[in-house]
Amino acid sequence: MPTHTANLFSIATGSSQPIYRQLVEQVRRLSASGQLRPGDEMPSVREIAQALALNPMTVSKAYSLLEMDGVLARRRGLGMVVAESAPAQPADRAGLLRPTLERAAVEARQLELDPETVLSLFATILKETK
Repeated sequence: MPTHTANLFSIATGSSQPIYRQLVEQVRRLSASGQLRPGDEMPSVREIAQALALNPMTVSKAYSLLEMDGVLARRRGLGMVVAESAPAQPADRAGLLRPTLERAAVEARQLELDPETVLSLFATILKETK
């Protein structure tokens, strides 16, 4: 795994979602999309905590949850790796996006935006290149 893996993660500090949950969802999405492949070594708890200025216990909690769910596996003496599992199906990947879209929908309603405006904006954002 490249040493820049910790850079794949980002935290929304103003989010109502706990930080450990943000990490869990991001690892799930990266794994489902193939950006993290079975056997890829994950950065250490310390690396992620330092890169994102987090408490190491927060990262450890996320890793533990991912291990319990079978997304990550612990290799003795080597740390955590992406577990060997079947690739996610398109429906599984869409399910991973749902919580993000639900939060966006709540914000759109709070801003009193009509659905057409929101969908148009989303379509524009999808077409943009990074």
